[in-house]
Amino acid sequence: MNIILAADRKWAIGKDNDLLIHLPGDLKYFKKMTTGKTVIMGRKTLESLPGGKPLPNRRNIILTRSKDFEVPGAEVFHSIEDVLQLIKSGNLESDETFIIGGAEIYKQMMPHCDKFYITKIDAELPADRYFVDLDQIEDLEITWRAPAEEYQGTKYQYVLYEREKMADETTK
Repeated sequence: MNIILAADRKWAIGKDNDLLIHLPGDLKYFKKMTTGKTVIMGRKTLESLPGGKPLPNRRNIILTRSKDFEVPGAEVFHSIEDVLQLIKSGNLESDETFIIGGAEIYKQMMPHCDKFYITKIDAELPADRYFVDLDQIEDLEITWRAPAEEYQGTKYQYVLYEREKMADETTK
């Protein structure tokens, strides 16, 4: 499985149930990476999307503790274990699955992910949600960096972190 997110220099990822900053290039990158794939998100992340609706052209899986929560166009699960069982059953391609938020879902799913598609924002922004500093995790390494981009004075760069066992396999 994969995680995709944008984070600032301090690994901040959100504020008030919204993105830290709206970067059109990052939104296009997110769409390119996730279209046609499965996205897994928490209920609050779903509510933060335009119209509070599932993302088009993707299989949307929503994680929530609320037993009576339903949303047209998405599958609702009530535990990480149920989602992991779906993946193990072969009904979900792990390498075609992206965890898209929020902070609690990232935290719970991180041990099950091998690739981390990070938009690194060269700024320190007001935030109330943070991700773990991937540079401090020993078995992760940066395997790809795109050239830096800039939007309205904010520089950012797409970076791929992979678990070392994954990186070793891709270089063979």
